[in-house]
Amino acid sequence: MRIIIIFVFVIASISSFGWGQTGHRAMGKIAEKYLSKKAKKRLQALLQSEPLPLTTTWMDEIRSDSTFDYANDWHWVTIPNGQTYEQSEKNPKGDVIEAIERIIVELKSGKLSGKEEVIKLKMLIHLVGDIHQPLHVGIGPDRGGNNVRVMWFRADSNLHRVWDSDMIDDKALSYTELAEWADQSTEVERSLWNKGNVRDWANESMSYRKQVYDYGDGKMGYQYSYKYFHIVKLRLTQSGVRLANILNEIYG
Repeated sequence: MRIIIIFVFVIASISSFGWGQTGHRAMGKIAEKYLSKKAKKRLQALLQSEPLPLTTTWMDEIRSDSTFDYANDWHWVTIPNGQTYEQSEKNPKGDVIEAIERIIVELKSGKLSGKEEVIKLKMLIHLVGDIHQPLHVGIGPDRGGNNVRVMWFRADSNLHRVWDSDMIDDKALSYTELAEWADQSTEVERSLWNKGNVRDWANESMSYRKQVYDYGDGKMGYQYSYKYFHIVKLRLTQSGVRLANILNEIYG
């Protein structure tokens, strides 16, 4: 049974991308707004002045580089319905919760080489976005919705892709426009969001399963987006706010 489960993990990692470019970059743009001056200056030095929003997709781009294959499974985690992360069977190759928790500790330690620090920083930036996409905390058998075949308007798609990119791309917004529209947060909300930890973020993603899987006959479009796009906006905003908070703790 363990061999089969691990095989499913590996296959799922091949096709599970979080948010797509526009969503990830919008998250980065939101995070940029809440960085302290000290953290922003340090990030500019580490990233060689590459804008934070454009750094957010790096961890998807390196999937074509086999030297980073060890991180393929870090984009997601499987927590079956009725279980907690602590109760769930762990992927021996790691998962998004384990990776974020570990990378934060590594970056705070100050023991990484310059090259290692940049790599881990870029991974953290991306993974904080991934864990806020509800289907990156999957139930298991359907590979985070990748196996759920649907129609997005008249195009073949799957449930995972609908949440990664179809709903967002349908708005035809730039990442800066999406970030501005999504982030209507108050100081009180941001303070509350920053009190949670990585496992709380995963639990939040799990809490949206009823809405995510409300796809009816699989013919999706305006109605589904109208009902649930507010979740996309909320999760992008929360991930941006929380990423900024982590980076401020590490570098601010």
